[in-house]
Amino acid sequence: MITVSTKKHQFMLASKEEGETENRFAISLAVENKGDGIDVIRLIMKAEQLLKPPVLTLRWQHPADDIQASWHPAQDRNKSFKADWMRDLRANAATSAPVYSLFNLNGNNRLTYAFSDALHTTHYAGGIREETAEFHCSIQLFKEPTAPLKYYEAALLVDTRDIPYYESLQNVQNWWSEMPAFKPAAVPDEAKRPMYSTWYSMHQNVTAESVEAECEIARSLGMDAVIVDDGWQTEDNRRGYAYTGDWEPCESKFPDMAGHVSAVHALGMKIVLWYAVPYVGKHSKAWDRFQNKLVRYNENSHAGVLDPRYPEVREYIIHTYEKAVKEWNLDGFKLDFIDAFYSPELQQPSTAEGRDCESIPAAVDRLLTDSLSRLRAIKPDIMVEFRQPYVGPAMRKYGNMFRASDCPYDSIQNRVRTLDIRLLCGDTAAHADMIMWHPEEPVESAALQLINLLFSVPQISMPLHSLPDEHRWMLRYWLGFWSEHRDVLLDGKLAPGSPELLYPVVQASKAGKTIIATYHDAIVPLSSSRETDASEEWIIVNGRLKDSVYAEVTAPLGKANVVISNCCGNVVSEHKLHLAAGLHKLPIPPSGTAVIRMVSS
Repeated sequence: MITVSTKKHQFMLASKEEGETENRFAISLAVENKGDGIDVIRLIMKAEQLLKPPVLTLRWQHPADDIQASWHPAQDRNKSFKADWMRDLRANAATSAPVYSLFNLNGNNRLTYAFSDALHTTHYAGGIREETAEFHCSIQLFKEPTAPLKYYEAALLVDTRDIPYYESLQNVQNWWSEMPAFKPAAVPDEAKRPMYSTWYSMHQNVTAESVEAECEIARSLGMDAVIVDDGWQTEDNRRGYAYTGDWEPCESKFPDMAGHVSAVHALGMKIVLWYAVPYVGKHSKAWDRFQNKLVRYNENSHAGVLDPRYPEVREYIIHTYEKAVKEWNLDGFKLDFIDAFYSPELQQPSTAEGRDCESIPAAVDRLLTDSLSRLRAIKPDIMVEFRQPYVGPAMRKYGNMFRASDCPYDSIQNRVRTLDIRLLCGDTAAHADMIMWHPEEPVESAALQLINLLFSVPQISMPLHSLPDEHRWMLRYWLGFWSEHRDVLLDGKLAPGSPELLYPVVQASKAGKTIIATYHDAIVPLSSSRETDASEEWIIVNGRLKDSVYAEVTAPLGKANVVISNCCGNVVSEHKLHLAAGLHKLPIPPSGTAVIRMVSS
């Protein structure tokens, strides 16, 4: 066992491995102090030859002192504490990210830790110990099958500063981004604009004609790109993957893919095409070629997962994408199911000769690195969408769009997932899951689908041609509102309050403007704090189905003009207001807004 200490913690590194493998590695642990409240624990392993690494666990304890809430990337809506006897969390390039935060009800950080190796599988924990009221934290390495190695280096970042939890997570994001292995991909402006998606509106019944018809309407409503999802490559509409792997357009649906792309471009829209990266179906032409080069076979979907450790497999996938860009002039790819490459156990690991590496994570990294390098050589501003859970720091170097995982109609889930992504994604475009609603529901209720995703890029997946007029007016208004204030909503200083309550109040500020969305019966703060001291304009969004929002002014702000609009953007009142200290009732209708602009005395 190796131990090192900081002012607040003692770290213990222990190995657990059959035989004497661990004795053949020289293992060191060192502490680097990066300033008041930030320490880095650095781990180095060396061996004279390639060896299977031992299972290593780095442990430490943190007192449960003024801690009421926690956050990690895979928490979703269950943001409760874990006990130390519960199952550890798991992260790798395709699953979550190795970071954990503990904070109090005021949102002030008490302990945030992150691990530098976001590529390989890491098991980590921060569970409460009943006997001692301490959080028992750990990072466990090499628990799952790992390729032999001679050298390994990683670091644990520990942040105990008394700052907002989201600032400590921003620091983690910056730390990862500065690592050469995780340098984020460039994000084209098109990746940060509203998009239309065919998935919920059409599913696999998609055709060139139907897409072009919807795109014409989508463009008029403020959408700048279309994502053509599953179905373009097959006549099968049973949502399976038995016919996946050839990636040739279904002739009855898309007889001329290049012509279809050209038609979409003529409407002024970009086009992104869906691909299930790892799958090769049993009924595909590629099956015979690759059936002995699979990570595993899924009987339910009648498809295998290709083994990226074979150069032939990687080249087949990459060439498929290159050909699509060159022949069809695509603008981007929705690369799905990257997480299927990773599995704790291999059902029937490939036995064919020809692998050029043993590590599946390393092979996936090589596949994606080479794919995007070659695609960007053809089209530098190519868009690449990834979906939760593979939205961690390793994936930022390949993709420039991170989408919330599927949550049809669930606007609250969409809010939680998009904000979870935003907390770690930096300037990578955070996209909401495609939104849908019932065409006969009240327009105020339908508007909540857009209001809950305000701080991410909207993706719309409704049959636009049959939308009621009122719903269409609402959609046009909110997409226009989002585009007008995009610089604040996406690029402003984000402050998502109370993750433990599913972010009931969220605000973003930039260049003298602050936008605050409230989703529960909470009092909205209008203050001259360091987040908003330069604001001359506040926009309050009522993300509720109730009238009126209360705003609290902590220090006198002066005179303001107030314009209140309903969910379709129609102005319902205009008045002047003296923002004295205290509570102010703003008569904002359900799903409406109040624009407050300061005026000189």
